[in-house]
Amino acid sequence: MSDAAVESPRDAPVRRWRDPRLLLWPLGLLIPLLPLRTRVLDADAPMLVWFLTPIIVFGVFPIVDTLIGRDERNPPESETARLESVRYYRWITYAYVPLQYVSLVLACSMWASGDLAWWQSLGLTTSVGLVGGIAINTAHELGHKRPALERWLSKVALAQTAYGHFQLEHNRGHHARVSTPEDPASARLGEHFYEFLPRTVLGSLRSAVRLEREREVRLGQRFWDPRNELLNAWAMTLVLFGGLVAWFGPSVLPWLLLQAVIGFSLLEVVNYIEHYGLLRQRREDGRYERCQPEHSWNASNVVSNLLLFQLQRHSDHHAYPTRRYQVLRHYDDVPQLPTGYAGMIVLAVIPPIWRRVMDPRLIEHYGGDVTRANVHPRRRARLLAEHGTAA
Repeated sequence: MSDAAVESPRDAPVRRWRDPRLLLWPLGLLIPLLPLRTRVLDADAPMLVWFLTPIIVFGVFPIVDTLIGRDERNPPESETARLESVRYYRWITYAYVPLQYVSLVLACSMWASGDLAWWQSLGLTTSVGLVGGIAINTAHELGHKRPALERWLSKVALAQTAYGHFQLEHNRGHHARVSTPEDPASARLGEHFYEFLPRTVLGSLRSAVRLEREREVRLGQRFWDPRNELLNAWAMTLVLFGGLVAWFGPSVLPWLLLQAVIGFSLLEVVNYIEHYGLLRQRREDGRYERCQPEHSWNASNVVSNLLLFQLQRHSDHHAYPTRRYQVLRHYDDVPQLPTGYAGMIVLAVIPPIWRRVMDPRLIEHYGGDVTRANVHPRRRARLLAEHGTAA
């Protein structure tokens, strides 16, 4: 895709453009507020109420997302610089970070109280874990930006899920290797989510350590140097968890660890969706072609894009990683998801349904030629036998 293809037929007229969702972006801050309602719940409240956050996120949002549909309009390129300079948009992302920690501290006070049944604590943990998982998306938006404040806030947001290595590996590893077999965060055709999860968690961790070692060798530093970015990020989690345990007691530690697992698993199921089966082709010199918008799955569903700071316009993000969320663009001629991420996550955790929905869509994208896809090595022979190559 050439740069000339950037402007879509749906681009707004080139004039002083007003963002039609200007007043709706703060809706993304509803997510960290959802667990706060548990503070006023009676101990006899029905189980359903304690699990209301995952019910809303994975039950209500997909329905609303489908009913409201897509908004494929783009701001004109002439307005990009102005929109990126408007501080209102970045202050919304900043606000997510203190709100996520209000929810976490509240949860700790309730876990430590001894007043909750195990299933109530589990419901609260699930809610807080989802807040932490979506905080990784906030960290993703902030971590791609140049101002030191935003990069620091990104690390703070990641501390809750003990995933501080994400910023380093994502920026320097994933963006370099995306949609190739070498990338642990790019899912392969025929690979179900429960195979992908351990591969990406362990692979991304190893990649982050390797990248930081290489950086320190270039700088003449040791791995255990105080300036090590990984150690600094992980230290934030140790200080956070240690402080909460010292404040509320050791009974909160198992719940802290469980919410962290829930949080980073939410990130990884999103990673699974974003590049499933897509492959950058090799050039004649053996290197992979430059990452283009068609190497990411795209979705322009209104509700989920409001809640996730337009992460779903992932095609534009990978082609232009430093663009702020308010100016990310929709492309017509890239792989399109059938719905937003909330609904796609539900499909991803049920492998037979995921394969039925996504495999034909992916194979159609490659004109029936499975050899052009990023195929799971153990399933290559079967997929080739089933689908072959395009005539």
